[in-house]
This record gives sequence, structure tokens and C-alpha cells, in this order.
Amino acid sequence: MSTDLHAQTLTGPTMGTSWSAEIGAPASTNLAALEKALADAVALVDNQMSSWKPESDLMRLNAAPLGEWVNIPPELMQVLARGLEIGRLSGGAFDIGLGDLVTAWGFAGKTPSEADIRAKLGQPRPDTAKVLELDKASLRARKHAPLALDLSGIAKGYGVDRMMQVCDVFGLGSALVALDGEVRSKGVQPNGKPWAVAIEKPDYTAHTPLSMLELQDAAVATSGDYRHWVQVGQARLSHTMDRQKGGPVQPGIASVTVVAADCMTADAMATAILVQGLEKGAAFARDQRLDCLIMERKGEGIVQHGVGALFTLGEQAE
Repeated sequence: MSTDLHAQTLTGPTMGTSWSAEIGAPASTNLAALEKALADAVALVDNQMSSWKPESDLMRLNAAPLGEWVNIPPELMQVLARGLEIGRLSGGAFDIGLGDLVTAWGFAGKTPSEADIRAKLGQPRPDTAKVLELDKASLRARKHAPLALDLSGIAKGYGVDRMMQVCDVFGLGSALVALDGEVRSKGVQPNGKPWAVAIEKPDYTAHTPLSMLELQDAAVATSGDYRHWVQVGQARLSHTMDRQKGGPVQPGIASVTVVAADCMTADAMATAILVQGLEKGAAFARDQRLDCLIMERKGEGIVQHGVGALFTLGEQAE
């Protein structure tokens, strides 16, 4: 047991939700400075990568004329580059270039247009990696065709990683940082036990833990259909977009939880697996050597499918 560490919890608002940090802090830790640094870390991500702020660096790039180089900060460059890489690894299942679909379906704060939705359904789309050119050395980017970038499937995970970097700077060896359900841990709790992270039941109305995961020096992220959705007839359609359909992913997968070394990867991989569906998603997770839990809706129940050593439960009905 780490008797020289004191359990502390810090929280703050960001991105329409909240961030939190549970830490084991030596008595000498300047908690006020730590809290400010954590808040600044997530604010930087929001200011650079928000799709809701017209003045963000991401929206500035979205609004730039075709072929014009746009200077971007190194943090945004890192996320764009990783987003394109995971897009390539997943065969386009993860795609940071679907901002127009997010808007068309009403997930960007605008009223959806039936005509706009119908125009995009099933239409072929350009390869985002070929449309978006990144000049990493000069920290600039440009578009070669119309493109609306959206980083909602990766930016919050990166925000969690930035928070953990702050904990590293402050010399903390015991920390659990979280942003809207995306979580990363370092070391163990001050009592010596691993950090306990709840895996939520994919319920449309309640926040109910389904199981607990012990997390140590790893990150976990979940993508699901039960927090942000639209009702179309009898169907609830997820906010996660499928580039091949030109609209929300096919109903069936309730949630995907991925454990990885960093939260940016866990966040994007969870989305990629959700888009691919059960069979392809599970195969992709095994190919990438990811630990993941896929929850499938069947009738009124949930069937759990585990991939990797952390989720060796095979199939289990709930």
C-alpha cells in the first residue's frame, strides 16, 4: 500500500461534458496548478478539434478553399495523421472525413434535411487519405476535393492522453483520467489495488454498470448506439456513420469497448469495430491484437462477444 499518497479527485467541464482525474498525490503536489494544467489540456483539444466551434483549427481547415495550404498546430496534426492511419488499417471503417454525413443526419446541432440525407445514401465517397494532404514537417494541410472533417471518434481519446501527459509532468505514478467515458490509467490506486473501471450496460435511458474492468497502465474507450441517436420509424439509428452506406451504421451492435495502450487508439478502434459489425469487427480486433468486448442486440437482450485475453468470455447472453 502506498501510504505516502493521498487520494484526490479533480473535475471540470469541457466539450459539453466533463473531465475527471483520480490521483494518488504526494503531499507536496500543487493541486491548484495540476487542476489548471488538466483543464488547459482538454481546452486545447476542444479549441483545436471541435466541430461545434467555428473558430477551431479543424473548422478553419474545413472552411479553407481547395488546394490552399492551412497551417495547423502539432496536436491537430498528430490526431489527423493517426486518424488517417487507423482509417487505412480498418479499410475505411474509421473515417475522419464524414462531417457532412454527421451534419446531414442532425448530429451537428442542425435540423436534418430529408433531401440532403437521400442525396448521400449509398453514394460513392472519395478516399479521405487521398483528398486530405498532410505536410507533417511544415505543420500544414490542404484538401484536394470537398471534405468535411469530423474528429468526434478520436479527439476525446486524445484529450485523455493529453491529461495523462499532464500527470506525467507532475510526476504522478497513480492516476485515472477520464473524459466522457474514455479512460486511461497509470499505476495502481493509492491502496495498491488496480483501478476499477465500469463497463456500462448499453441502455438508452439508464446509466447502469454491467461489469467492472481492472485497468493498469492502459486505456479503454467505448463506442455505442445508446447515447446519441435519432429515431426513424421504429428504428433508433446511431450517430456513428458508415461511409459505405452514407448514413448511420447498421443496427445490431449496441457497443464496442476496446482496451489499448493509449486512449486515442482505443477510441478510434472502437468506432472502427462498431462500423464493421460483429464478424468483420471481431476479426479486425484479433488481427490488430486488441482486447475488445462487442455487445450485440438480440431481441430484447444483449449477447456479449469477447476478443483477447481480457475478455475471454466467448459468448454470453444478458
